[in-house]
Amino acid sequence: VLENQDLQDSIKPQKVEFHSLNFNTTLHWQPGWAREARDALYFVQYKVYGQSTWQNKDECWGISSHVCDLTHETSDIQEPYYSRVRAALAGVYSNWSLSCRFTPWRETMIGPPMVTVVHSNKSITVKLQAPHSPYRRKRGSKIPMTNYYDLLFQVFIINNLLDEQHRVLVYEGKDKVIKIEDLRPGVSYCIVAKMYMPMLDHSSAYSSRQCTVL
Repeated sequence: VLENQDLQDSIKPQKVEFHSLNFNTTLHWQPGWAREARDALYFVQYKVYGQSTWQNKDECWGISSHVCDLTHETSDIQEPYYSRVRAALAGVYSNWSLSCRFTPWRETMIGPPMVTVVHSNKSITVKLQAPHSPYRRKRGSKIPMTNYYDLLFQVFIINNLLDEQHRVLVYEGKDKVIKIEDLRPGVSYCIVAKMYMPMLDHSSAYSSRQCTVL
């Protein structure tokens, strides 16, 4: 019995955590510390905080992966959720490992906007598109993250003559098309942008750079 107890403890999943970007939410964990734990299978359950019964996640029942997609199960974004994982190996089941509480609206990370740059001889026009959530409207199009939060675009310009790292904020607001004027012809400029959420004081990562020579 002691051997079973040891195996139970040594295959128990570690570091059970929610990761979420634009409400695309996955549960991640690490295998137990035993070398054999590499061969374990995993079983995932979830529930809304305050509910008494756990729900099985059928697609993550007896899987060898260390990731489980819970986007659909956490779609009520104001609710707090828990998830838990157990491992099985050679007929022995570990105890459950519990995640921290996860509230999508509060904890999802916002992704950067899509940026398109069009130049004329002294100006750059920047077109911005907010990231989308995985959830769809009745017509089928994905709902943008701006439906869920008061989000601002922040647009930065990098003058490659001066310094690669020197980003100057040239715009903050909700407009999807902005024009940056009075630029110098023949100079290479790069544009990066991010989403900013004033209410929670969160920023996204920077978008990929869009560069152009006037």
